[in-house]
Amino acid sequence: MKILVTGAAGQLGREIVLLLGSGVNEIVAIDRDDLDFSIPEQVAEGVALHRADWVINCAAYTQVDKAEQEQEAAFKVNRDSALGVAEGVKSYGGRLLQVSTDFIFDGSQSTPFRETDSANPLSVYGQSKWEGEKAVLHAIPGAIILRTAWVYGEYGNNFVRTMLRLAAERDELGVVEDQLGTPSWTYDIARAIQALLAAEASGIFHFTNEGVASWYDFAVEIINTARELGYPVKTNRVKPIPTADYPTLATRPHYSVLSKGKIRGFLDYDIPHWRESLHAMLLRNPH
Repeated sequence: MKILVTGAAGQLGREIVLLLGSGVNEIVAIDRDDLDFSIPEQVAEGVALHRADWVINCAAYTQVDKAEQEQEAAFKVNRDSALGVAEGVKSYGGRLLQVSTDFIFDGSQSTPFRETDSANPLSVYGQSKWEGEKAVLHAIPGAIILRTAWVYGEYGNNFVRTMLRLAAERDELGVVEDQLGTPSWTYDIARAIQALLAAEASGIFHFTNEGVASWYDFAVEIINTARELGYPVKTNRVKPIPTADYPTLATRPHYSVLSKGKIRGFLDYDIPHWRESLHAMLLRNPH
């Protein structure tokens, strides 16, 4: 099977290339140097050129706060170029999986968001990803939309890598305690994507690791586990702080837990708890 991965140099894209490329698949990995998603009119032709059986679109404008000031740039990548990918795939009859986000929801619930719950983005980033979803499904009704949240891995910039860096430098850290979600390891997301492709699935799915945490909970676990595994850790206190004390340009959902009931039927294994996966990732990551 020929699989094209866009955004292949990003944290999730790299993990997908490594996992899906370890078997009999032919992997085509492209990133911004190969196809510039800030120029949407080039994307359809660039994707169609490869005539892949599956295209996994990981390319995205993900700088949540910066998107508030660069709305046009965010929409070009997350909506217009997502549509370009879909049009390219449709032109030769391929299949498409589009990666999306919990940020399409407003966080107003107190129970996990299901695939059928109404979107109500609070930020430019969230709105651009939501409009990207709609554009993709309009072009290819049988596409897969995979929403995930709180993504981290060994590559790129993410919360875990930031906490490890700060923990090696500072005695005390302040971390937001009133936003809830589920940390999601890129390796586990890539495994879920592999299962959806193998099942020839279609439609909208949610995937994260198991469990619920605040950013504060996540930070404490990162630092404690890193210390146990011999990482350089200077921090001896993590202080919980409210969102109000850590203002950002973009408004974030206070509750970002996603229901995984639908995707479980496509997995022949139990989804790991986020603490378990964090430990596995830190063991795998050289330090």
